Amino acid sequence: MSKLDERFIAAFDIASAMTQRIPPDTMLMFYAYYKQATKGGNFKQPTEGIPLKNAFKLNAWFQIKNLSIDEAKEKYIELVEKITNQKIN
Repeated sequence: MSKLDERFIAAFDIASAMTQRIPPDTMLMFYAYYKQATKGGNFKQPTEGIPLKNAFKLNAWFQIKNLSIDEAKEKYIELVEKITNQKIN
């Protein structure tokens, strides 16, 4: 496993354990970066939840479609570091 993958998994674990309230636009960026990092350009419409919310999720993912998988992982890590004020090594 690469160092980037290890950092991404650590960032995901931290983000998943967060209890603080996160603004909706930031939550959409978490979603988009995660999906791009794990699925690349294999877009799928979310099927669970509220249709309007799912449309926002898919739109956020489309907006970053030009990022590579590794770039999306880096952006996800940076977002977690920014929100939590901690460095992920």
